[in-house]
Amino acid sequence: MPEVLIEIGGRNFEVSCQEGEEHYLQAAAKMLDEEASVLAAQIGRIPEARMLLMAGLMLADKTAGMQDKLREMEDKLAEAQSEAARLRDAPAPAAQRIEVPVLPEGVTDAMAEMAARAEAMADKLEAKTQKAG
Repeated sequence: MPEVLIEIGGRNFEVSCQEGEEHYLQAAAKMLDEEASVLAAQIGRIPEARMLLMAGLMLADKTAGMQDKLREMEDKLAEAQSEAARLRDAPAPAAQRIEVPVLPEGVTDAMAEMAARAEAMADKLEAKTQKAG
């Protein structure tokens, strides 16, 4: 088993760990050291056991808060997944019937003829006004 030298609160400790776990031990020791440094800055020098206990409790408090947030996010995720499954499994909405008014046969031709007559009348009127003027 590898022996790892860690520093917590300005004190050195030699700790054994499993092969390949050295990095995790160093990371955990760094977190504990950060909490111990906060204690040392607030209280000053305190006995080793008390410092480790207090730093451990501070980390446990942070961990409990993170676990609460994690549970809350897991609940929200489960709700979102449930809603997504409900929407995915819901039957497709029925097709809507949309009615479009249809012009009776011949209306378009009649309107085109009326437009042509109006154009012809406008041309005649214009011609008369040019002769008169």
